[in-house]
Amino acid sequence: MASLKDAHQQFIDHLKSKSRASATILAYGKDTEQLVQYLNTLGKTETADVKLEDLQAFMANLAKENYTPKSISRKTNSTKTFFKFLKSTGAISDDPASALEHPKFENKPPRILTKLEYRALRDAARLDIRIYAIIELLLQTGIRIGELAKVRVEDVDVGNLTLHVPPFEGANERIIPLNKPAAEAVENYLKIRPKTPSHALFVTKTGRPLLIRNIRTAIDRYFRIAGIKGAKVNDLRHTWVAHQLQSGVPLTMISKLAGHKRLSTTERYLQFITGQNAEGKVKLEEL
Repeated sequence: MASLKDAHQQFIDHLKSKSRASATILAYGKDTEQLVQYLNTLGKTETADVKLEDLQAFMANLAKENYTPKSISRKTNSTKTFFKFLKSTGAISDDPASALEHPKFENKPPRILTKLEYRALRDAARLDIRIYAIIELLLQTGIRIGELAKVRVEDVDVGNLTLHVPPFEGANERIIPLNKPAAEAVENYLKIRPKTPSHALFVTKTGRPLLIRNIRTAIDRYFRIAGIKGAKVNDLRHTWVAHQLQSGVPLTMISKLAGHKRLSTTERYLQFITGQNAEGKVKLEEL
C-alpha cells in the first residue's frame, strides 16, 4: 500500500519524465499537494483509503473557501489525472476520481482589442522604443509572451521578413512571417539595444534578458496610460488571431502560425468575429 505523500512525489516525477511544461507540472503539483493535505485532515494517508465522497468533500470545501468554479474545475482535472496515474501504476485497483464531475462554469470569451484600442496602445508606447518593438511583435505575429522572451537576436531576419520562434513550454518551434511595421520596430530597437554578451533580443539596460514578468508589467502600464480597460498581454495574441480570421486568412494557416496544437483551439475564435472579408486570402493582415 502506497502513502499519498509518496504517490504525490511519484506523480510529479512522472510528469517531469514526460517533459510536460514546467507551468503544468507546477500547477498539477500544487493542486495534488493541496488535495493530499486535505485528505490527511480526514485521516486518509494511503492511496487505497480514498473514496469518491472524499474527493467531492475536497471540492465542496474549495467552494466554501471562495475558489471560482473555473479554479475548482482545474483542480478536478488535476485530481482525475493524479488518480488515473495511480491506477496505471497499480497503486490503486479502483479509480475513485473517475466519477468526479466538473463544476459548471462559463468560459469568458477572449478579449479582442478594437483597432482604436491597439492603435491607442501603440501611441502610448511610441517613445519607449524597446516596449514599442515588443508590442509590435506580439500584435503583428501573435506569438506568446513566453516565446517572445526566448527570441534571440539571430531569430529575427529583417532582410527576409521572418521570425524564428524557439520552442517554449511544449509549444512548437516555427518560422513565421514578419511584416514591415514589426521589422522596422525591431530594427529601431536594435540601434539602441545595450551591448551585451546575451543573445536575447530584448534585454534590460544592464544587458540581462528581459523576463516575462518585466514585459507583462511594462505593457500593463501602457494599457493603463492608453486608457484600455480589462486587457492583458495575452489579449494581443487573441487580437492577432481574431483579426487574421476576420480578414479571411485560412483557419489552418492561422492555427499553424499561432502554434496551436489543435485546430479546435483556433476554431473557437470564429464565434467572436463577424463574417470574413476575403475568403481564402493568403497574405496576413497588417494590424
